[in-house]
Amino acid sequence: MRIREYGPDAHVLDVGSAAFEVYEDNAGEWRWQLRHRNGNLMANSGEGYASRTGAEDGIHSVKHNAPNAEVA
Repeated sequence: MRIREYGPDAHVLDVGSAAFEVYEDNAGEWRWQLRHRNGNLMANSGEGYASRTGAEDGIHSVKHNAPNAEVA
């Protein structure tokens, strides 16, 4: 994955054909993004978190709530 090349300390959570990537940005905030195996970015946190745990909590929230999300 490219995120590992650019952020060797990044953590990747596997979810099948896509993976959540957790990384620290240049401002020292933690973010996540969902990337398809083909490299396309599918979603991102849209905000920075103060800790890696906060970003991972955000991922778990998306995974929990997204199955019931409506298409607008």
